[in-house]
Amino acid sequence: MDFGVVLQNDPPASRVVELAVKAENHGFSHVWTFDSHLLWQEPYVVYSQILAATRRVTVGPFVTNPATRDWTVTASLYATLNDAFGNRTVCGIGRGDSAVRTLKGRPSNLAELREAIHVIRELANSRPVEHNGATLRFPWSTGSELEMWVAAYGPKALQLTGEVADGYILQLADVDIAKWMIGAVREAAEKAGRDPDAIRFCVAAPFYVGDDLAHMREQTRWFGGMVGNHVAEVVRRYGGHGTMPQALTDYVAGRTGYDYNSHGRAGNDHVDFVPDEIVDRFCVLGTPDEHIAKLEQLREIGVDQFAGYLQHDGKEETLRAYGEKIIPAMRERVTATS
Repeated sequence: MDFGVVLQNDPPASRVVELAVKAENHGFSHVWTFDSHLLWQEPYVVYSQILAATRRVTVGPFVTNPATRDWTVTASLYATLNDAFGNRTVCGIGRGDSAVRTLKGRPSNLAELREAIHVIRELANSRPVEHNGATLRFPWSTGSELEMWVAAYGPKALQLTGEVADGYILQLADVDIAKWMIGAVREAAEKAGRDPDAIRFCVAAPFYVGDDLAHMREQTRWFGGMVGNHVAEVVRRYGGHGTMPQALTDYVAGRTGYDYNSHGRAGNDHVDFVPDEIVDRFCVLGTPDEHIAKLEQLREIGVDQFAGYLQHDGKEETLRAYGEKIIPAMRERVTATS
């Protein structure tokens, strides 16, 4: 299993770079950041600084969308970073949430998402592509490589993921729900004639290493609100039962609204509807042994990467615990069973 860390691009950018360097030194393979240009600083500028300050980590957005940037501009950003620093980028993409809703816009539909994935992937892999009636290419780009990882919850988005994505991003760490979602993506891939094993599966959730469970819950309760905001739209569109796991949809019944000004922040003041049970199920909290136990469960259902949101007051300690105890223990388990 690979390990990633998910950061917010809060100023100063030097602090984001510092955390990225710490993550690499502690054995993390990926550094992801939010991509919402009104709420945080511009990620692609920060990526260039992270790549310059590190040697191995792969960087990318968690997640971008087709609506707020021209697709060819997005592709050019990746091809440029890859040319400058080697192929160390990945594109996480979805329909769009905070980046478009803060502009009073609408998320992209799935047809737009599918086409954007194709155009960005081809151009950022140094290949020509047909778009808007023209054949487009980057004459300066050679050898660039970029994978497209799709974030999805709803049934049609999961189907699209199985049909076209290089990777799947699920933003919650509930083992039962993750198993259901991964199964849906695998089934869609098989129906499309793809090899399901060729898709990478990434589960993302807040991770906090410590022994004060009440404090860790309060620092990560925001995540249940963020997930609930995503799920609420799916429930409105498809209904609350049958198309998605009931455990995922039931808790949003108490949701009254969402304020993007506190999106993804520990001080979020509108997540009272999120019970402790959901925090415990969706996040990875507790002692190193408790982290290892849950990560092992995720690995057993096919998760290739765990990406931890680092939006709390125990950043350094959590990174250190992963580097010194948790990541080595997970690698030892693989060696012992291989």
